[in-house]
Amino acid sequence: MLSFISSLGSDCDALAIFVTEKYEYKGKKDPLPNSTVQKINSFLSILKRKKSEEDISFFDISDTQKCFVIKTKSKFESYWPQEKGGSFFSYLKKFKDIKKVCLYPDSLDFDKEKLESFFSQFIFGLYLKSYTFNKYKTLNKEKVNKKIDFKIITKNKEKIEKKYKYYNTIKEGVFLTRDLVSEPPNVLNPKTYVQEIQKLSKLGLKIKSYNEKELKKLGLNALLGVGQGSSNETYLVTIEWNGKKNSLKNPLTFVGKGVCFDTGGISLKPARFMEEMKYDMAGSAVVVGLLKSLALRKAKVNVVGVVGLVENMPGSNAQRPGDIVKSYSGKTIEVLNTDAEGRLVLADALSFAEKKYKPKFIIDLATLTGAIIISLGEEYAGLFSNNDELSKNIFKASVNVNEKVWRLPLHKNYDKLMNSTVADVQNINYAGGAGSITAAQFLQRFITNKTPWAHLDIAGMAFSKKAANLNPGGATGFGVRLLNNLIKEYYE
Repeated sequence: MLSFISSLGSDCDALAIFVTEKYEYKGKKDPLPNSTVQKINSFLSILKRKKSEEDISFFDISDTQKCFVIKTKSKFESYWPQEKGGSFFSYLKKFKDIKKVCLYPDSLDFDKEKLESFFSQFIFGLYLKSYTFNKYKTLNKEKVNKKIDFKIITKNKEKIEKKYKYYNTIKEGVFLTRDLVSEPPNVLNPKTYVQEIQKLSKLGLKIKSYNEKELKKLGLNALLGVGQGSSNETYLVTIEWNGKKNSLKNPLTFVGKGVCFDTGGISLKPARFMEEMKYDMAGSAVVVGLLKSLALRKAKVNVVGVVGLVENMPGSNAQRPGDIVKSYSGKTIEVLNTDAEGRLVLADALSFAEKKYKPKFIIDLATLTGAIIISLGEEYAGLFSNNDELSKNIFKASVNVNEKVWRLPLHKNYDKLMNSTVADVQNINYAGGAGSITAAQFLQRFITNKTPWAHLDIAGMAFSKKAANLNPGGATGFGVRLLNNLIKEYYE
């Protein structure tokens, strides 16, 4: 949690203060030494004269101590304080000798409530940006694992601490998602993934895993078909959070694609970049991270997560192009391409979730199509839905946290492209084009009771080779903040 101190000590390598857009500094009844305050005011005078446009500036208080000046806006988007914290962490990383930073939030020129909210989010963003995944680094371990220690100088300790407690639960969910996505596939196979999920039962989550024998008995053959070429067993896991303390009736339900590694199966992928297919379980990781956050913050809502965990390998028993499987819903699927496996996983998981829980709505998440990256790049997730109200709520929630989504169409004319001549549906569109839309049309067929449903194609958002505002590069955790905000604002 957060660490507080009463005054600036000589052991701090740097001090960070906040100023207005006009470089005005709120320094009344300052706990800082007078000499430091004088140097701050002198430096701000220089910045004003220069009409500096820099958001973050610094000067040397002494030979061993720096002062960072962070410019803030009086009006800003809801997510801006978090991104400001992320940008400050990036700025700090330029200074190799800084190990301890003292933050002075009381210098913010806001009323107390706004100050507490802004600073809590600032710290949240700073910590999100600070994420690293170094557990398999063995050389230069001290250098790799070097962390900056942050101390807070404030008279508002209790309220900042209380406010940040909420954001910390979201951070924990995001970090779990990033950790799961970052794990190598020889470590995180379906069985070990189940074991990781089961650890969350200590938070009050009810977890049930279904093994291959149970899945076969239930009839989840579309899911099982994806994994039949792998020596690793296939699982389906349900995660229940009963936050309303009553019967788990009509819960909010989230379904995630958990392909722990995707070779493409018999329809083998090219070797180049195949290592990135360890990220093909990111949709399930978002669901797991979200449920952890909800449990930690004791959300007053009933939520269920359903994840299908499988490995798609080209083994001697692997599913073949041309195979026909009978899904859990009863619909038969002609498998024309074994690399369109995520939709097979989701088909059974969606039908299972709808039948078992009779949910208020279902939202599924998956790294489903490369086509969505061509459409939206790494800026937006694709949103598809059979329900306008649910779509609007997801869109608004995405804007609030800057995890952006963009709605694409569903239409019966696209649906025709997925009709099979020998089964009820085929798993790819051979006519070509609209790859993400036809994949969503396929999924929609497995929502059989008109349940409000949305599909988020996060293929472009789950992992990034370049750093972003709140992500240092790698697994992003995209979706946890978005769905938490959706629940908090509209359903809790």
